[in-house]
Amino acid sequence: MAALAVLALVAAVVSWDAQYVLVRAVKHNPAVAALEAGIPDVGALIFATLGVALALHARRAIRARVLNVGCVGVSLAMNALASAPSWRDVAIWVMPSAVYALASDTLIGVVRAWVIARARHTGQALADDEPTPMAIIGASFLWLLRLALAPASTITGFRRWVLDECPVAPGRTAPTARSTARPHKAITTTPAGRPAPAPRRPTRPGKQAQLLTLAGQRHDLATIPLTSVSRIATGIAAEIGLAPGTARRVLLAHVRALRDGQTASEPSPSAGREGTS
Repeated sequence: MAALAVLALVAAVVSWDAQYVLVRAVKHNPAVAALEAGIPDVGALIFATLGVALALHARRAIRARVLNVGCVGVSLAMNALASAPSWRDVAIWVMPSAVYALASDTLIGVVRAWVIARARHTGQALADDEPTPMAIIGASFLWLLRLALAPASTITGFRRWVLDECPVAPGRTAPTARSTARPHKAITTTPAGRPAPAPRRPTRPGKQAQLLTLAGQRHDLATIPLTSVSRIATGIAAEIGLAPGTARRVLLAHVRALRDGQTASEPSPSAGREGTS
């Protein structure tokens, strides 16, 4: 973190010089140009600090990390515009901010991984890692490349992905088979002379039980990857009114318990040989 602070300071000095030249050419006031030239780098520092603070609480800090990379992107664009029109000059002006973006985002991910490792060592269940902004940017470039090579299948797959991720309008919940089916009225007879007993109110299972039931009905919990548990739990939590953090924690612990039970029930090879002999 100390080395990153030095790197951030050096990158800010280099970026400020290029950005000051660019802003001064438009706004001829030196004081205003000096202040505006430092806005992208200060913004990147603020969002990187907020990202580290959220990572210390095992939060994904996606918004802070994306805004950190976004501020660096603004700085990179201003540095490229201030440089001379040649690849060598562009590389010289752009390189410091690019290295800072990679280092700061990686630091946030490492801090969160360290916090998650400590929490799991104490037995606390946390959500798995989510894609980082750098991974999202790389996946976006890869998707654009696939769109250029196979546009028809890419658009079809994108449409199917959107419909799977958002089956109904935002803020609405899809009706379940139980809610759409018409209730069956049971016909009961009572002896003559006795009053009919009051109908019992059906007990509604708890929200965590509903979460596990719906997840088991929609997915094979014994084989799904752990990286998909967070998305599944968040989607079902929105339907049943359960807190997303609680849903992710409960479903992840349930999936791990299922897998631990399967591992314990599998016979070892040595036991099989002993039974055969």
